[in-house]
Amino acid sequence: MFEIAAIAVVLAHVFAVARALKGPTVFDRLLAANSIGTAAILLLAVVGFLAGRPEFLDIGITYGLLNLIGTLAVLKFFRYGDLSLDADEEVQDK
Repeated sequence: MFEIAAIAVVLAHVFAVARALKGPTVFDRLLAANSIGTAAILLLAVVGFLAGRPEFLDIGITYGLLNLIGTLAVLKFFRYGDLSLDADEEVQDK
C-alpha cells in the first residue's frame, strides 16, 4: 500500500519538475518549485514509514519550514528586487 503511495508521490514529483521547466511565468515556476518541495516532504515521510525510521518525519518538518521560508524570500525578491528592503524604508521614500 505504501509502495503505491511512494510511486504516486514520485509521479507527482515528475509532473512538478515538468511544470517548473515549462512554466510560462516566474510564478508558475515558483509554484512548481514549492510543489516539488512538498512532494519531497511526502516522499520522506513515506520512505521513513517503509524503512521504520520515524526520524525522517523530523527531517520532513524541517525541510517544510525551509521550503516556506525560501518561497517567501523568492516572492519578496521578485516584488521588491531586494531581500534587504525594510517596510520603513518604503514609507520614507514616498
